[in-house]
Amino acid sequence: MTSGIAHTYSAYLRRLGITEPLGAPSAEGLFALQRAHLERVPYENLDIQLGRPAGIDPGLSVRRFAAGRGGYCFHLNGAFAALLETLGYEVTRHLGGVYKESDAESAERGVSGDHLVLTVRVGGAEYYVDAGLGDGPHEPLPLREGSYEQGAFTYSLERPEPVEGEDRPAWIYRNPGSSAPVVSFRSEPAGTADFEAEHLRLSTSESSGFVRAFAALRRDGDGIDALRGRVLSRVDPVKGNTERVLDGPEEFYATLEGLFGRELDDLTPADRAALWARVSRAHETWLETRRG
Repeated sequence: MTSGIAHTYSAYLRRLGITEPLGAPSAEGLFALQRAHLERVPYENLDIQLGRPAGIDPGLSVRRFAAGRGGYCFHLNGAFAALLETLGYEVTRHLGGVYKESDAESAERGVSGDHLVLTVRVGGAEYYVDAGLGDGPHEPLPLREGSYEQGAFTYSLERPEPVEGEDRPAWIYRNPGSSAPVVSFRSEPAGTADFEAEHLRLSTSESSGFVRAFAALRRDGDGIDALRGRVLSRVDPVKGNTERVLDGPEEFYATLEGLFGRELDDLTPADRAALWARVSRAHETWLETRRG
């Protein structure tokens, strides 16, 4: 590893709040890294909203995160996989798909390819690792069938029954009520090239939810912060959920930078005005649908 690349990974680790040397790969280390990633690197689509989506090359994502940016699943899990490998972890990337609860049967029959899933083997065990869902598990899940509690949240993993002649997924993850309630994924390894076409569609097509609406999410040990358009919400099963509308651009950008940890030094005044105008138009459209 060259000194420049090593410096970038060091900056990435500092972004995660890690400044001391890490020991050998361990389950405890893996869990700590995922918690830190979810708490400090937001799931967000700011650049897609501005019409300049970043590529999904893991090296590019690592540099962006080191500089204070966020991203969505292809960026988040892509860079996290690269970081884990640099630290000595055994990582496998998998083709996955995200489905609504109403379309759960589709998840059992195949994989759409719109999600990058990671599995990590360490200490003789294998884990489902996902820093790219926004409101997914705070810590890795053991890669075996069962239900898993993390605080007040419950997740599950299951293996669909194989059907002769059908290319069914190897695993299905469930998190009812979340923005990604069902995720299916294959067992075979995948590479960055396997996600390029879907990234192009998700980041440029007018039919894509990432193009239609702004979102930023951040997970911590107690709950989930989400900014969808101008609506800031907090999901906390213990203290109770909250929701409010941000008043103006100053509060919007202060929330992005403060609560979500997204550095904004890459935005010009014109960028800020354009994004706020876009978010406000979408908010008005959303209000009209509610009134209707």
